[in-house]
Amino acid sequence: MVAIVLVQPEIPPNTGNVIRLAANAGAELHLVEPLGFNLTDRELKRAGLDYHEYTRLIVHADWASCLVMLGTRRRYALTTQAKRSLFSSTLDNDDVFVFGCETSGLPAEILADFPEEARVRIPMQPGVRSVNLSNAVAITVYEAWRQTGFAGGR
Repeated sequence: MVAIVLVQPEIPPNTGNVIRLAANAGAELHLVEPLGFNLTDRELKRAGLDYHEYTRLIVHADWASCLVMLGTRRRYALTTQAKRSLFSSTLDNDDVFVFGCETSGLPAEILADFPEEARVRIPMQPGVRSVNLSNAVAITVYEAWRQTGFAGGR
């Protein structure tokens, strides 16, 4: 099962959407504090509906504790600054996809943990800033799932 990591997410509906996506795709979800909201936030619950119970959700106090739990799994940083496209990567069902917060992306100190070949981007038209966080997660997770034959899906 792939892992989604949201580093310091700020917008409750985005995280709620990712909770629902993780449940539907069989992905685990890691949130790295500080969060820009409380996990009991009404907007978070509304977006995630009743999918919280179907999602393996782990909250980490910091990036270091998240890394310990992820162990040696292969990790990708999603960043608009990457040279390599997500779609040129061969993905596996145990990969980890790390996303930064909505307003500033991944902190430089976390991005520095990823070699250039582990930094990937989602193709976009020139002149636009980025894809919405929950949409970027959906694109990434479903591409990984597609490449592994939608294992476990129906």
